[in-house]
Amino acid sequence: MKWIAVVVLVAAATGIWWLNRPQPLEVEVQEIGRGLVTQTVSNTRVGTVKACRRAYLAPSSGGEVSSLNVREGAVVKQGDVLLEIWNDNIKAELALQSAQVTAARARVTESCTAAAGARREAERLRSLRSNRLVSEEAADTAATEAEAREASCNGARANLEVALAQVAVTETALERTRVVAPFDGYVAEVNAEIGEYVTPSPPGIPTLPAVDLINADCIYVSAPIDEVDAPAIEVGMPACVSLDAFSDQRCSGFVRRIAPYVMEAEKQARTVEVEVEIRDEAERKGLLPGYSADIEVELDRHENVIRVPSEAILEGNKAYILDTDSGQLQQRTLTIGLANWNFTEIVAGVDEHEKIVMSVGREGVVDGARAVAAPAAK
Repeated sequence: MKWIAVVVLVAAATGIWWLNRPQPLEVEVQEIGRGLVTQTVSNTRVGTVKACRRAYLAPSSGGEVSSLNVREGAVVKQGDVLLEIWNDNIKAELALQSAQVTAARARVTESCTAAAGARREAERLRSLRSNRLVSEEAADTAATEAEAREASCNGARANLEVALAQVAVTETALERTRVVAPFDGYVAEVNAEIGEYVTPSPPGIPTLPAVDLINADCIYVSAPIDEVDAPAIEVGMPACVSLDAFSDQRCSGFVRRIAPYVMEAEKQARTVEVEVEIRDEAERKGLLPGYSADIEVELDRHENVIRVPSEAILEGNKAYILDTDSGQLQQRTLTIGLANWNFTEIVAGVDEHEKIVMSVGREGVVDGARAVAAPAAK
């Protein structure tokens, strides 16, 4: 009977232990697979969307606005006159000089025609002189007259050149009173009204432009890259652009320019300005100059490699693997390759299809702990 009592006690103890045994820890896991891993660098401070062609236009000389041909949002063509300041005096001067050019042309015709006649007369008298039919004095007088007429013709031509040069000077002065579109685009901003007095910006003192003209056929993002990361970047490298205004990432970009100097606006965070141009027209759609944007330049890429989420890797390149056969956690030291914020390439330490633990910060996640995979979130 004693052995029966012993059996009962053992069974009871076993039952109590079984009911009170530590439950396996539930951990979030992800199956290890293959895919693309890229090595990238990003900007340290927010960048800005810019247009490759943008002009802040103002007349070359100050004056009262007499003609304003555009409004904000207007689409213009290269050569269109956007704004004109009062220039009636210059137009009147140009009309006078144009009339003087006409008169100078008439004097050229008159003088040069007379010179041609005098030259023919001198030739005729020289021929008669050779036959001793006229005196030497008459022939010399005709030759002198021809030379004088030729000089008068040349003087008239010179006066015409002077008149034309004066017209060119006045036309230049007239152009300085006009704001002309230097390229096709749309008017982003107008800071002038008819009757207002506008002036060009003084050197070193930025002022509002009379007309802000943008051509958005070419869009790029200018962003600061930390001086430590900048040497690895080269012109032509692929890049992605992210914007707060849009949820999707735009990855048709490429590095178009790397500034040849280091910005030191902040002494402890020196940066190099990097420009990324967006190549795809569909990705440029909806982008407005002035949007805030971030860039991610791709330095290298490895395709079809074993990769794990970067958040699963701990300090010292360690990670936890759930051994589904033993139901225990195994701490592994990994050999890693390329890495970014999302994925890290694993060269050695884990195999494809193993389960890597994602909830690494959870209490109880230690080497050898009993664990089970948490149900997938619905």
